[in-house]
Amino acid sequence: MRNWLLLISILVLTMLAACGSNGGETDSDSNDAEHTDAHTVTIEDATGEKTIEGIPEDIVALEWYNAEQLLSLGIQPAGIPNVEGFNDWMNIEEELAESVEDVGTREEPNLEAIKRMEPDLIIAAQFRHEQILDRLEDIAPVVTFAPYSEEGSADLYESLMSEYETIAEITDKEQEADQAIADLNDFYDEQRQRLADAGLEGTKYIATMAFSSQNSPVLRLYSDNSYPAAVMENLGFENAYQTDDAEQYGFTEVGIETLQYFQEDDLQFFSIVQENDHIFEDQLAGNAVWENLSFVKEGNTHYLPGDTPVIGGVSSAKALTEQIVDTMLDE
Repeated sequence: MRNWLLLISILVLTMLAACGSNGGETDSDSNDAEHTDAHTVTIEDATGEKTIEGIPEDIVALEWYNAEQLLSLGIQPAGIPNVEGFNDWMNIEEELAESVEDVGTREEPNLEAIKRMEPDLIIAAQFRHEQILDRLEDIAPVVTFAPYSEEGSADLYESLMSEYETIAEITDKEQEADQAIADLNDFYDEQRQRLADAGLEGTKYIATMAFSSQNSPVLRLYSDNSYPAAVMENLGFENAYQTDDAEQYGFTEVGIETLQYFQEDDLQFFSIVQENDHIFEDQLAGNAVWENLSFVKEGNTHYLPGDTPVIGGVSSAKALTEQIVDTMLDE
């Protein structure tokens, strides 16, 4: 009798388990699907209030820095413009997956290619894509950022980090974003201590990106509202280049002669420069103006690789910090 009761009990439990399995779908799967469907956020972008329903999975980012922000959150974009260019210019820890599709250029995205992808969300930049926003919105919901607006340009670092947090809110990655920002701040503190131990905290500097244009040296001199200047400030440095008003893109393009205005003792000069267009080793070698600058004569020149990122989110800030500190301390 006991054996029959035991057998019946086993059969009942087996049937209950089968019913509970819901055709192979676990409670966890069901809860995840419900969470995704129920996730709705309302944000303010460059065009006004936007409500995004559900958690977007296939996201096209039309600016490299927004693609970097997605990668910082552990999200592979479905598509970005000029994949090869991103890999050449954005030297960050995370890498694009081979599945990421190329959607044209940042200036002229391929709308047909984007449409074929059927994305859940498109991230656009007002200064580049304002004229095609209607066509993008015919494809998928669009979130538009404006870091180079008058408000955004006042503090480009803060503006871009705000974009990062907004993307995290949309993609349900707020905890990951908070942790990443906390880790970045800890990293700043560690690197600042390295500089202090070397007697370099509080150093005055000027920072540039250098390249040739029509066979002449051009330097983008970074102002205080720029992304690189904010990173430098977090490392305890002081920018010697001051402007009355915020530069829209965070820099002023100048010639070599402008550097004569920066002759303070112990001033440090930083420049991002391309290996195949190293104007300081090529065009300026033997140039009297360059050779007689105080920071050149004192050996206070530091050259960062051309793929050092100067815009983005957490990953770009960390990569830029590493290049600055390692270049100073390892020379």
